[in-house]
Amino acid sequence: MDQNKMPDIQHTVTVNAPIQKVWEAVATSEGIAAWFMPNDFQPEEGFEFHLNAGPFGMSPCKVTEIDPPNRLSFKWGKDWKVTFELAEKDGQTEFTLIHSGWDADKITEFDEAHTLVRGRMDHGWAGLVKKLAEYVRA
Repeated sequence: MDQNKMPDIQHTVTVNAPIQKVWEAVATSEGIAAWFMPNDFQPEEGFEFHLNAGPFGMSPCKVTEIDPPNRLSFKWGKDWKVTFELAEKDGQTEFTLIHSGWDADKITEFDEAHTLVRGRMDHGWAGLVKKLAEYVRA
């Protein structure tokens, strides 16, 4: 195991919405755009899509796993993997986001060290997970 590997970013939130509604929000292009970023996502394994990361441009992604309505994973850029996990809990949905692939030795496509970007992304995801919860509760 690489000693320079950094811990995954992980955020879990219990959402007051049925699992199918949360799945629609995290596994459709319109849903993802509503709380995360504009995109041309399609929910099929192997599908290559882009997240519109604003000032950072179009970020290439590829769906690596899709298991409705419980799990979706995709590669993001050259190093990262993002996983959305959903579990039904008494009529509500427990949503977990995992952003992995952090390495102290690596830099992003935008020439920023992972060590620098990870904290910013961790903070960003915390806000996005809240935004998702508000979006599906509406």
